[in-house]
Amino acid sequence: MSLITLLRHGQANTEAREEADYDRLSPLGHEQAAWLGAHLRNTGEVFARFYSGSLRRHRETAAGLDLTGLNEPAIDPRFNEIEYFNISQLLEAQHGVAMPETREEFAAHLPILFTAWSEGKIEGTPETFTEFEARVRDAMAEVQAGEGRAMVVTSGGVIGMAMRVTMGLSIHAMARACLAIENTSMSRWIDLDGELALTQFNITGHLDHPDRQFARTHL
Repeated sequence: MSLITLLRHGQANTEAREEADYDRLSPLGHEQAAWLGAHLRNTGEVFARFYSGSLRRHRETAAGLDLTGLNEPAIDPRFNEIEYFNISQLLEAQHGVAMPETREEFAAHLPILFTAWSEGKIEGTPETFTEFEARVRDAMAEVQAGEGRAMVVTSGGVIGMAMRVTMGLSIHAMARACLAIENTSMSRWIDLDGELALTQFNITGHLDHPDRQFARTHL
C-alpha cells in the first residue's frame, strides 16, 4: 500500500517581501528540521522513497532531516510553492488589494487571493490556478503509483491543494487549511482502492515538548 507523507518546510525568512528573499530557512527553521529528523529516527519510522521540491527551503529542510537509509531526495519542481509574493503584487496592482503586513492580515488576504486567482481575475500570473491544480494532482498521482512509504518535502500551498484535489475542498476551505499548516508538520495520505485518502493532518510530534512551544510557527 502506498503511503504519502507531505512535509511542510521549516520556517523561512519571515521578514521577506520578495520570492528570492523568502526562500531560505531561518535559524529556527533549521532547528525544526533537525528536531523532526531526530523524532523520526527515535520512533523508527522508515521511508522507502524521498522527494523534494526544488526550492532552497525545501532542500535545506530535506538535508536537515538526515533520515536513516535515504539518499538525496528526488527533486520535483511540481512540489514547489506558488509564487505568493508575485501573485500578491499583481493582485494589488490590478485590484487595489494591499499585500498583508501582519499574520492577521495574511489570514484575511489568502482566501481573497485564491478566489481571484481561481476565477482568472489576476492577469499575468506565473501560472494559472488551473495549472497549479493540475501539477499537484499529477505529482501526487505519480508518487501514489510507486511502492512503499514516501516522504515529500514541500510547501503549505501544495499541501492545501493536495487536500483540495483528494477531498474536493472549496477554494475557501483550501485557503483555511493552508493557514493552519505549521512549519515541519506532516500530513498523510493512503491509497484506498486507487484513490488517495487523507488520514492525518498537521502532525507535529517533534514539537510536543514544553520547551518547544515557541517553535510552533505558521509563517
